[in-house]
Amino acid sequence: MTVTICEAAEVTDELVQACTTLIPQLSTSAPPITAAYLEKVLGCPTNTLFVARLDGRIVGTLTLVVFPIPTGHRAWIEDVVVDTAAQGRQVGAALTRAALARADELGARTVDLTSRGSRVAANRLYLKLGFEPRESNLLRFSMAETPLPRG
Repeated sequence: MTVTICEAAEVTDELVQACTTLIPQLSTSAPPITAAYLEKVLGCPTNTLFVARLDGRIVGTLTLVVFPIPTGHRAWIEDVVVDTAAQGRQVGAALTRAALARADELGARTVDLTSRGSRVAANRLYLKLGFEPRESNLLRFSMAETPLPRG
């Protein structure tokens, strides 16, 4: 069983169905995915949505975001998800390697990602691939839950 990775070029029924199955495995709070929203994801020039196939079936996705800021081109890996039935078959590694190669092609100086501590296998994979923990505070402002600060 060979894992193949490609960049999603268009929204298809197959991609929508795969994301409908995969995203709840990553986040229980994410709204249901729609074709229209996937069009926004694919239409954003900073995004690359990678799709992993095993025996022809979509079993994983990863989003790479590359963007210029004053200190140089940076990249983030987001929303890495591999179907539970395909875990342990190097799908996550293949997706991540493809994203790192694309970030390098686009001139990113660094590639960051976050991963919950409970995702032990994923964190072990990221370390094995060369990611290093950073001394940092990850802070989040929730637009849906927090009133905008007034000054």
